Amino acid sequence: MAPTMILVALMVAGGVAAAVFAVLSQIEERQMIRETLRQLDGYEVESTRDQELLDPLRQRALQPFLAGLTGIGRRFTPVGYVEKVRQRFVWAGETDPTTVDRFLAVRVVTIALAVLAFVAIFILGLLPLSGMPKLIVGAAIVGGLVMGPDSVLNKKVESRQHEIQITLPDVLDLLVISVEAGLGFEQALDRVIHSVPGALSEEFSRMLGETRAGANRSDAMRAMDDRCNVPELRSFVMAIIQADTFGVSIGRVLRSQSEEMRIKRRQLAEEQAQKAPVKMMIPMVFCIFPALFAVVLGPAILQIKDGL
Repeated sequence: MAPTMILVALMVAGGVAAAVFAVLSQIEERQMIRETLRQLDGYEVESTRDQELLDPLRQRALQPFLAGLTGIGRRFTPVGYVEKVRQRFVWAGETDPTTVDRFLAVRVVTIALAVLAFVAIFILGLLPLSGMPKLIVGAAIVGGLVMGPDSVLNKKVESRQHEIQITLPDVLDLLVISVEAGLGFEQALDRVIHSVPGALSEEFSRMLGETRAGANRSDAMRAMDDRCNVPELRSFVMAIIQADTFGVSIGRVLRSQSEEMRIKRRQLAEEQAQKAPVKMMIPMVFCIFPALFAVVLGPAILQIKDGL
């Protein structure tokens, strides 16, 4: 009986494998034909269905689904939320307009999962916990799903702003050296862009591109400030704009700004160092001190118990 069952199973598996291979080979052949047809100049398809099938599967299936989720997200979000999300993506350095739609689609999915998790944990009781642990774990799961996308986006914005804030003093030092060596302000920015890669150099490159495209330097620098939203960079932008307006030496302004930014970076480092003991108190109180008390006072408590 066993060999017969094994033979039947092998035959079924072979049939399924043959069917899958035939389907995949047809799909690959059609994909090759479509790629070849796309390379032909002036090729036209009379059938609308055939014209739609020329598009990739991702574009035909995934994009309408994401568009539906984006529509749901735009309908049920508060007024002004989409604009705030778009502004945060600009601060994060994301210039693709479709990122906002993808974010809204992901937020709809996470909220749906949060609702399902709430029903499964607090109504159906599928979580093998009870009492306060169940409440804490359930609230953490639901809150993480609801607030997760916004937290990730805010973290990305903070990381990019911190990078610009930390890089700005070194960039200003290089600008001071380049300008005092005889280069113009734009040529000095070009040297900075090629020498110091990062988010700040990307913003300088975009600002120079806007200037060379015909925009005013002050307008391009204000636009760069709006894209970054960093107080130190705003101070630098305002100083350069005032220097252009009143005819002050760019080198002198850059040197004063460099010294000021370096002092601010040192103050930021000192501030972070002062916060470290306060942040260390939480793991010390809840993790280190209980174990230390158990090791130090445990034998004494046992001796006192035996003596009594």
